[in-house]
Amino acid sequence: MIILPAIDLLGGKCVRLRQGRYDDVTVYNDDPVAQAQVFKDMGCEWIHIVDLDAARTGVPANHGIIRDISVKTGLKVDTGGGIRNMDTLSRLIEEYGVSRAVLGTSAIKDPEFTKEAILKYKEKVGIGIDARGGYVSVDGWMNDSTVLATDFALKMKEIGAKTVIFTDIARDGMLTGPAFDATREMVERTGLDIIASGGIGSDEDILHIKDSGCAGVIVGKAYYEGKVDLKKCLQSV
Repeated sequence: MIILPAIDLLGGKCVRLRQGRYDDVTVYNDDPVAQAQVFKDMGCEWIHIVDLDAARTGVPANHGIIRDISVKTGLKVDTGGGIRNMDTLSRLIEEYGVSRAVLGTSAIKDPEFTKEAILKYKEKVGIGIDARGGYVSVDGWMNDSTVLATDFALKMKEIGAKTVIFTDIARDGMLTGPAFDATREMVERTGLDIIASGGIGSDEDILHIKDSGCAGVIVGKAYYEGKVDLKKCLQSV
């Protein structure tokens, strides 16, 4: 299982939102590139980056920082937030060298773009499924859909998706433990590479979610709040 430390970008800073609420923000570092280098020095190979400004508006706002993290640290970058057309997607993959671009809102609202993206870039395109009460949420978590998360994952598998970043919004930033049952169901029902996100609050949570069969786990607030010994966990998984 891969551990992906998270950097959420808002206004050019490294932040965390509580349950995806833009009015409940904590700033952890004014220099996201320096923070990414810290992760690299710890032994991380991947990093998960979300452009929160773009997730809300659909307009890229922090791509210069994403480019700098990719180029200057050499980390494999998994990034999402506001990727809603081929120009944005191509820039991230071809110019900035990100290893995987994650489609969230666009995956459910623009199936033709999603198909085109997966056909062209294959495993370099992941699907972000953010769920609230079992249903997919869109537009930076501000709106909910009527589509069940697991059903949507199966639809994405049909068009060639290989990787899903699965977030339980209710647990995000809460440090109360991951959505083990929902993650395991997603793994078992879809057979996709599932990266779990949301709720990690301890080293034990990371080992627990590994038992769900997920391919990776994203660690954000738990690291920044000193709840997780990231270097130790990297050695144990």
